[in-house]
Amino acid sequence: MSNYTKSTNFATKDALASGNPLKIVKGTEIDTEFNNIATAIATKADLASPTFTGTPAAPTASSGTSTTQIATTAFVQAALQALHPVGSIYINATNSTNPGTLLGFGTWTAFGAGRVPVGFNASDTDFDTAEETGGAKTVSSSGTISGTVGGTSLTEAQMPKHYHLMLGPNSVSSPQGSGSSSGVYGGGTPDDSTQAYGTYSTGGNASSGSQTTGTSNGDSHTHSFSGTYSGSATSVLQPYITVYMWKRTA
Repeated sequence: MSNYTKSTNFATKDALASGNPLKIVKGTEIDTEFNNIATAIATKADLASPTFTGTPAAPTASSGTSTTQIATTAFVQAALQALHPVGSIYINATNSTNPGTLLGFGTWTAFGAGRVPVGFNASDTDFDTAEETGGAKTVSSSGTISGTVGGTSLTEAQMPKHYHLMLGPNSVSSPQGSGSSSGVYGGGTPDDSTQAYGTYSTGGNASSGSQTTGTSNGDSHTHSFSGTYSGSATSVLQPYITVYMWKRTA
């Protein structure tokens, strides 16, 4: 792109004396000027839909400008940084490249590995602190009857309905449901430790269980468990999709 430069100063000819050959405007001088003008015009960009070459520059608009003004690369970069301040989370479904390389600014670190984000809630102590973590993928798979091990335990009400076999006692002090030793069992102290007295719903798999001896003149009795339980861990994962997440730290 070139600028027009005048080759002949025609105004100086007016001050020359008559008869001076330089006072005459020559055709070659006019032709030279027209050629200079034509060259300059041909190398200028059009006002309508121009096509620039090289590295054209323009004034950078202030941040937040919303007009038909040309946006420079500096303006675009500033706008991107305003959209991703320190503390922002960047998510990409397929590209694991650090956003500092992709976006061209900032320091970014991998964020939230194996976790899903949840909204801040000042009224819930589980969610009232930024970047607070909690929860587990599975509920406990083993433990003791008096407690659990693992990330999360379920209450009995939360478990699927299931049963454990309860065997009878190995002796009865007085026949249940009777007032004398000649009652239900016909007297004596029968051994029912191999007989199923019923089932008991609870979690896990009890290693043993028993029914206590009955009471005189009635059928009141209790059941108890002892030992440990074990089973497969139960997944509590919500439906999810894996993505790459990054947090801007600087």
